[in-house]
Amino acid sequence: MKRRHLGLFLSFWAFVAVPVAVTGWYLFERAADQYASRVGFSVRAQEFQAPVDLLSGLGNLGSSTTSDSDILYEFIQSQEMVELVDQALDLRNLYAKPENDPIFAFDPDAPIEELVDYWRSMVAIYYDSGTGLIELRVRAFTAPDAVAIAEQILAQSSIMINRLTAVAREDVTRYARQELDQAVARLKEARQALTQFRATTQIVDPTADVQGQMTVLVSLQQQLAETYIELDLLIENSSESDPRVAQLRKQVQVIQSRIDIERRKFGLAGDGESDDAYATLLGRFEELNVDLEFAQTSYLSALQGYDTALREAQQQSRYLAAYLSPTRPESAEFPQRLTLLGLVSLFVFLIWALMALIYYSVRDRS
Repeated sequence: MKRRHLGLFLSFWAFVAVPVAVTGWYLFERAADQYASRVGFSVRAQEFQAPVDLLSGLGNLGSSTTSDSDILYEFIQSQEMVELVDQALDLRNLYAKPENDPIFAFDPDAPIEELVDYWRSMVAIYYDSGTGLIELRVRAFTAPDAVAIAEQILAQSSIMINRLTAVAREDVTRYARQELDQAVARLKEARQALTQFRATTQIVDPTADVQGQMTVLVSLQQQLAETYIELDLLIENSSESDPRVAQLRKQVQVIQSRIDIERRKFGLAGDGESDDAYATLLGRFEELNVDLEFAQTSYLSALQGYDTALREAQQQSRYLAAYLSPTRPESAEFPQRLTLLGLVSLFVFLIWALMALIYYSVRDRS
């Protein structure tokens, strides 16, 4: 064998055969088996249909929410998801289980950034933006661990969608709830003011009380008129010295005094209107009653608006629909030893061949 052929043969063994042999030994003797669990889901938006639509069969139960699926796609790959799963399952120790596999196992003392990178290599995401379907292939070194991680991803994704739903509902109902709170506050103030008025005046309904007082006043005025008529008739038929005239005059004074007292209650006396006059009380009562009616109308309107906002919020309800529950693997799919060995063999062979061609090309020219 010529010297250059011997050198080529030795270089082949050194740069191709030995690396391929070491790689094959590691893959088949040291590399730990990896099990893959698959889970698939999509984000759905609940749509409430009218009874006519339900009977006619024109309504749909839900529709895909692509924007939420985009958010979920990014969330699954995020550091927040990794931290949540790590807190629930001790992810570092799960990925560090193979003690004799430094290539594929994870270093439990590594920082969170490296754990996130390792997570992205172990959790493959297949996302169809057109349909909003998301499917995951979750790998771990034992089948139960792969299933547990897949279930935890599904649970945390559902929590995220519920959080998005709560935020959307809060945005829809915030203004309506503020209006309702203000209407309730106005209604309480109006009722308290009316209650305070009744407690102060000791009158439940001034209108009814005024009607009673007016009846008394009309009766007194009628008695006064009858007494005047009787007095006039007596004066025409007798003299001023008649004791009955003095008695009737005294009766007129008493009735007139009582009428003045009753009229003063209504603020109709000639000495001005007092604070407790019925006219003042009635005006204040009507003012408070108008305020109460306005507050009640505002409350009913705000309540109707809030109910409408709640219905709109319900129509924006989102939920996570799993069309593929986490599967339990029975055999290891990874690492794909033959595929990796073939790729390594091809890679080192191409490098060796390229180096050999370069070497002989330079040698022939020199």
